[in-house]
Amino acid sequence: MRLPIERPAECPFDPPAGLAGLPAMSRLEFADGHLGWLATTAEAARAVLGDPRFSARQELKHRAWPGGPAGLGAPAPPGFFAAMDPPEHTRYRRLLTGRFTLRRMRLLEPRIERIAGDHLDAMAAAGPPADLVTAYALPIPSLVICELLGVPYADHDWFQELSARLVTFGADGAGALAELTGYLRDLARRRRVAPDDGLIGDLTGELDDDELAGLAVILLVAGHETTANMLALGVFALLEHGRPDEAGAVEELLRWLSILHLGAPSRAALEDVEVAGVTVRAGETVALSLPVINRDPAVYADPDRLLPDRPEARRHLAFGHGVHQCLGQQLARIELRIGYRALFERFPGLRLAVPAAEVPVKHDASVYGVRSLPVTW
Repeated sequence: MRLPIERPAECPFDPPAGLAGLPAMSRLEFADGHLGWLATTAEAARAVLGDPRFSARQELKHRAWPGGPAGLGAPAPPGFFAAMDPPEHTRYRRLLTGRFTLRRMRLLEPRIERIAGDHLDAMAAAGPPADLVTAYALPIPSLVICELLGVPYADHDWFQELSARLVTFGADGAGALAELTGYLRDLARRRRVAPDDGLIGDLTGELDDDELAGLAVILLVAGHETTANMLALGVFALLEHGRPDEAGAVEELLRWLSILHLGAPSRAALEDVEVAGVTVRAGETVALSLPVINRDPAVYADPDRLLPDRPEARRHLAFGHGVHQCLGQQLARIELRIGYRALFERFPGLRLAVPAAEVPVKHDASVYGVRSLPVTW
């Protein structure tokens, strides 16, 4: 089978059609013709993501999604730790782990609340209707990650456009990556001469400019692209399915929406490995369908329903598993919790300004979401 892409028009929050009911491991034909595997259960996913016999190196993995260069990728550039295995991955990860602890992220809460409040003030002043993506969901995580890294927010329109190209199928991702890496390399050089309080300046004594640029690309893109899409898509889901006050709403939305939806993450077998009763041969790539995995009936009762008080919601794999589990997950949780709460407290009458079927969704990107979300109040 080929990996289905489009989510059903009648329910854009559900996994793509054709994935439900598959065995834990199914044969999958990748975009370049490689015959690999698709994992669709939580048990199989944890087995793959937690086993060092499976590699995250991009030069070993085939792509499950359409577009982009055929065949295997190039080795990860310096600092691009998400596409590395230990010990290289470990070295970069250790430099960052202490800087993304829950305690440190909680210190950012007052600033995130002010950023959210400022944008809600601007929405109120401009009056309805508004596009929630551009007015609220995108600028909040963008501002936060820029301040955290020490990247000038004045350049946000430009690097947001590059980030969008990086995750869009068929776009010039290589060109966008080169532009963004060059920009961040130049910034690293400036921070080496004149450090600030940002993470890039803080790490100039540990890493060279190329490593800082590669590391910053991952943090900058992941730090706003995923959270911005979760904020907007989560609001869309809550407007359609009810606005709960329960603290578990964020975890359940992360599970139910699973915005890393098309074979991400994936791993390449370094040797023959048995997973869920099948043998994955050395050199074969395993893609993981997180939208299906996070609705595994073996883990979640009534998995297709959005239940914000679901006790098992935190067992989701939206942030991955194993040594590559998302470094910024605590920051994302805080941004989402503040973002949803502040929005609905300010605009309790918030509603869609167009029929739900007219909200444009992203079928052509590795990060799922909405292109715009017209709302009124």
